[in-house]
Amino acid sequence: MIQNETMKIKRRSLLKAAGLATGLMVTGGLPALASVDNPEERKRKKLALTVAHITDVHIREGDNAPERFKNCLKQILTKHKPDFFLNGGDSINDASYDNVVHDQVIQQWGIWDECIALLDKYEVHSCIGNHDTWWKAPSKEHEMYGKDYVVKRLKIPNRYYSFTKKNWHFIVLDGNNSNISLDQEQFNWLQAELEKIPASAPTLLMSHYPILGTTQVLVGGGHSDCKKLKDLFFKHRDKVRVCLSGHNHLSDQTQYNDVLYCCNGAMSGFWWGKGDAESAGPGYYLETPPGYAMLNLYEDGTVENEYFPHSY
Repeated sequence: MIQNETMKIKRRSLLKAAGLATGLMVTGGLPALASVDNPEERKRKKLALTVAHITDVHIREGDNAPERFKNCLKQILTKHKPDFFLNGGDSINDASYDNVVHDQVIQQWGIWDECIALLDKYEVHSCIGNHDTWWKAPSKEHEMYGKDYVVKRLKIPNRYYSFTKKNWHFIVLDGNNSNISLDQEQFNWLQAELEKIPASAPTLLMSHYPILGTTQVLVGGGHSDCKKLKDLFFKHRDKVRVCLSGHNHLSDQTQYNDVLYCCNGAMSGFWWGKGDAESAGPGYYLETPPGYAMLNLYEDGTVENEYFPHSY
């Protein structure tokens, strides 16, 4: 069980652009600090961006979830002052179950809009989660059926897309396909995107589902095409620095082939509920508390990813 004093310790992981010789540990569901934090070296680095990564908000009525989510957003803005937000999907509690009806979907997205209005001065770049999509619409021609409606509600350009900030490139993926994978059209697009990014330009990828890591070993839910993606990332190892995910509600940092894979827990923790009967604290799912991550992205491609538990 994680003790209170342990929760106060900053948990950060530093990935050097050249790659680390050692791996990252996972302790109590929270990533430990890699032992490469040289103060003199840090002074020489130039910070490019500070980015907030929220995922698996699962916003809904009940349990005061909307107000609690708003308070978390206020905490991020006040404490960290991010340049923008990355949202890892499952923004609403659920539209995917068979018994979900039209009014429930509308209500959940309405609550999402109300909460996210706090970020009206910030860019929010989102990906689609498996619970965001209403597959039980009256027909495939219905305006709310499938991913196109989620793209509209999240105000994103497409189900997968890319953008650039400062010297960093960002690629947002859609793994909501057969066996949790990229469809061939999207994979071809990803190949072309990585090809056209300038050599050694640092790149961050975000998918709702973990691509590599520990969490899918524990609870499943990872990309079935992980080997194919791993091979592609190795081909572009001078560019790909970090892959973000959610879905599993667990916090994990795994390094492989000099790429840092971060599954950054869940804003909703145990779906805004009390938590596992054997968990370490209120709102925990297994050993991970509810929270969010902050990333420092440096001009040289160095990444710091830190998971922050929030008050539940």
